[in-house]
Amino acid sequence: MSAVETKENKMGVMPINHLLLSMSLPMMIAMLVQALYNIVDSIFVAQINENALSAVSLAFPMQNFMIAVATGTGVGINALLSKSLGAKRIQIANKTANVSLFLTIANWLVFLLVGWILVRPFLAGQTDVAEIIDYGTTYLRVCCMASLGIFSEIMLERLLQATGCTIYTLITQGVGAIVNIILDPILIFGLLGLPRLELLGAALATVSGQFVAAGLALYFNLRKNHEIKFNYKNMIPTKWVLDQVYRVAIPSILMVSIGSVMMFFINRILAVFTTTAIAVFGVYFKLQSFIFMPIFGMNNGMVPIVAYNYGARKRERIIQTIRCAALYASFIMLAGFLVFQIFPSHLLHWFEASDVMIDIGVPALRIISFSFLVAGFNIICASVYQALGNGVYSLTVSAIRQLILLVPVAYLLSYFQVLDYIWLAFPISEVCGSLLCIFFLRKILKKMDF
Repeated sequence: MSAVETKENKMGVMPINHLLLSMSLPMMIAMLVQALYNIVDSIFVAQINENALSAVSLAFPMQNFMIAVATGTGVGINALLSKSLGAKRIQIANKTANVSLFLTIANWLVFLLVGWILVRPFLAGQTDVAEIIDYGTTYLRVCCMASLGIFSEIMLERLLQATGCTIYTLITQGVGAIVNIILDPILIFGLLGLPRLELLGAALATVSGQFVAAGLALYFNLRKNHEIKFNYKNMIPTKWVLDQVYRVAIPSILMVSIGSVMMFFINRILAVFTTTAIAVFGVYFKLQSFIFMPIFGMNNGMVPIVAYNYGARKRERIIQTIRCAALYASFIMLAGFLVFQIFPSHLLHWFEASDVMIDIGVPALRIISFSFLVAGFNIICASVYQALGNGVYSLTVSAIRQLILLVPVAYLLSYFQVLDYIWLAFPISEVCGSLLCIFFLRKILKKMDF
């Protein structure tokens, strides 16, 4: 039996619990590192003042959109590259890998223009506080115009994942996060004799970490990834390659972008009450990423198991995988719910929260966290739909949970002029989303004729 056959066969024979954990844990750790960086970054920014924290919160939707474009394009490249390698179509695999470099540069050029032209109008569309707009423009303009780092890092990491070199992505993400965390206080507060740069320093620390991670990822691809060969003459894309990549990439980009649109409109709703509420919402998003990110990492391990056993027509293993993943996700979310219920003020104090921010933030964290009790199941289901070839179901569930239902409900509740009511939109949308998830899941499983 060849090494390839052995690797493929474990999907169909290894005990599900062991298989899921062995495939998911590396990615869960990588996601936790990323979440830790997000939290620490905001903790340092909060020490400047509350408006600085609000500015970073308003900038986050644009940053999230950049990540959506980068990861979505990476998923498309990953899918075509993995498929080509599996079919022993080495020429197409190499072409795909080289085209990924072209798309990286193209995406960066788009956001270079966005950073120069659209950043200030984007921020002004969410608040009219001049200091917040100035802070946010300084921060987001650097992040956009120097986004070659994040686009390169994510794309090069996807090439490593597509060829099975996943361990190296832990190193790139970990080192990038550490560099960012070290540089944050030095550049923000002007330590070691350097000038105090505040939000500019935070942005420079962020992009520096991304460029270091990208450099490491490039090194690992050149020295450790023997499945693909880089050649700048092979970078120009063909119509067929672009069609294959974006057929997968566009739905992925849309799914992640939904969160950016939701945050933009929620920020506008909150701005009517107070900019402190915007800061609280930004803090919530950084904190919840520490709970959600491990589940996204587990999804990366679950999807190939479900997809493989679907192709192998092993219904029971598919159901076991879904049950096991849903159980782990629910346990993680329950732990997060308890932390948000018991220690909300402690969490907010990490971000130099004022008394007003504590008054707004404590009920906000407690109310929103009720959505955690079903959110884990919803996230798992959305990934199951993708694994079983029903991407439309995934997009529908994500859109309803994060946009179509949540934003209108939040807007309607804002008419009561009670800020705490707005937070109720989150558990309401998640509960409705879970009902839709159950309906789609039952429909898909019922269609399986094996």
